[in-house]
Amino acid sequence: MGARWIDLVDPTREEILATLPNQVDPEVVEALATRTADGREPRPLLESHGTYVFGVFVAAKPLPHEDRVSYLEVDLIATPTVLVTVRKTPSDGGEPFDISPLHPASEQDADAGELVHRLVDDVADSFLDSLDGAYAEIEELEDALDTWPPGQVRRRLADLRHELLHTRRAVAATRAAVRRVLDGRVDVGDHALFPPAVERLFSETYETLVRVAEELDIARDLLAGVRDHHQSKVVEGQGEVAKKLTVIAALVLVPSFIVGFYGQNFETAFDSGYWSLGVSTGLILLSTAVQLSIFRWRRWI
Repeated sequence: MGARWIDLVDPTREEILATLPNQVDPEVVEALATRTADGREPRPLLESHGTYVFGVFVAAKPLPHEDRVSYLEVDLIATPTVLVTVRKTPSDGGEPFDISPLHPASEQDADAGELVHRLVDDVADSFLDSLDGAYAEIEELEDALDTWPPGQVRRRLADLRHELLHTRRAVAATRAAVRRVLDGRVDVGDHALFPPAVERLFSETYETLVRVAEELDIARDLLAGVRDHHQSKVVEGQGEVAKKLTVIAALVLVPSFIVGFYGQNFETAFDSGYWSLGVSTGLILLSTAVQLSIFRWRRWI
């Protein structure tokens, strides 16, 4: 006979106490009753408490239209005969974690350990979906470097880096929790909750989480490459601006030198026909034309 599964969404403390098995620690009840919107950032874990196992998991749900990732908390209390899941609505107002994939296993009279594995495996798969979304966002950002304003690019780089770090922490903590099952440190009695067959299933989930962690490191490297490319474009743009300002300053410098030098040292010479306004203007125009030719030849303009 399979385990009995009870699913709660944003329950009150009284509802939790009425549903949970006896002898549940008050700290566990408090953690289950605390809403995500209360400012608490959940950290994935899986602990053995003698007669039951307490778990906290965080699934990632990419929202490409909003350019962000929503993190959905789902907690559990598991005994060999009962599984209680507590889903919490995220603080951003989205939907709680979709737990419908557990329904077929529950209808097939699966054991509590199998149901826990299905839940954890769905959480691990959510990180794969988030990773695909991150790759798409990085590719979009790379294509938009030439069209987006620098400020928008910097903000998107910061947001993506923050999301990757957040996901990396959640994946690492989830992987550590799964490892505790494989090591036999989390169970009820003598493998009553996680028999060897279920532990083998957890090993596949552990490999998935290892792959996700490696892919997240690759995504961070790709994001760092996009950031370096953006910085090189900014430096290149600043160099072009400096080059144009230098050209303008050089064009103004020579005429200023001609006017200032002869105006200071040959005050009376300008009364003669040789030092007329036309001659001085011609010198200025000639020097400017020579400079423009040199700048064009050096491809500065």
